[in-house]
Amino acid sequence: MSVAFTWTADITNGVMLNNNLSKKLRMASIARTIFLGYVRPEPGYGKKKGQSVTIQRIRNMSEPTSAQLTSGTRIPIDTFALSTTSITPVELGRGVEYESLANELNNFDLETPIQKKLTQQMQLVLDTKAAAAFKTAQIKFIPTSITGGTWDTDGTASTSATANIGVDHCGTIRDYLTDTLHAEPFGDGKYVGIGSTKLLRGIKNDPAFQDWSKYLKPGDVFYNSEVGAVEGIRWVECNHTNALSNAKGTGSVLGEGLVFGDDAVVMAEVITPHLRAAIPGDFGRTKAVAWYGLLEFGIVWDTANDGEANVIHITSS
Repeated sequence: MSVAFTWTADITNGVMLNNNLSKKLRMASIARTIFLGYVRPEPGYGKKKGQSVTIQRIRNMSEPTSAQLTSGTRIPIDTFALSTTSITPVELGRGVEYESLANELNNFDLETPIQKKLTQQMQLVLDTKAAAAFKTAQIKFIPTSITGGTWDTDGTASTSATANIGVDHCGTIRDYLTDTLHAEPFGDGKYVGIGSTKLLRGIKNDPAFQDWSKYLKPGDVFYNSEVGAVEGIRWVECNHTNALSNAKGTGSVLGEGLVFGDDAVVMAEVITPHLRAAIPGDFGRTKAVAWYGLLEFGIVWDTANDGEANVIHITSS
């Protein structure tokens, strides 16, 4: 009687086991970088302009109870006040070193993906630094219920958030910017709101939001995640959690956010961030590439005063 015969492979690795190599090189994705689009370079500053730039700001004059003059008396004299703030650029950069041997033997050219990944890292770093400048705002808003919240105007949030933001909060923030601070909108008559994914989920899940979303095409809210303008604030989503957190407040209930008007944060730039290749070492056997820049971001008005402050930081202690 014959016995069944079975082939059994005893090769555990190597090209005999699998000699197929994909022809496509995959890269990990990164978070979207949002904040640089809302920062303006400080005009007139750059190379050979000193180690810092001083921004001059003109403060408002108080409105008199009455400006009516009386015959025989001099015109009253008011105070005209200037204030300044300085921004000092800092060096920024990171690099990658690799052996030319690795590039010569690899199936793919490694120089291009290395440069791409360094560029993406640079974008993330700059996004985080720009967001940090916005978050130096003196005015903090902390949601403490589904409709209300607490204000802090000393630059520090002293209360823990117990709710995420909703449409009612948007109205409160917009009214504060308009009626209390008299802040100029960013553009098209609206303020800009940049919110973390969690913060915007709070708005989109608010039953009152359906009235604000009527201008969108059917399906945009759910399929394209559009939010649009709510209470005069045009919201933009930020999924870069180093820039805006998704875990603020009691039980991480709140997503972090910022709402601001025109000319809120500026960039003092001496050297625009760019890629630099090092001179090959060891007779060309080692190579390196890095990104480098000389710049800094700064908030224009570091006060909570009417007519000056125009950034509100949605956060928690």
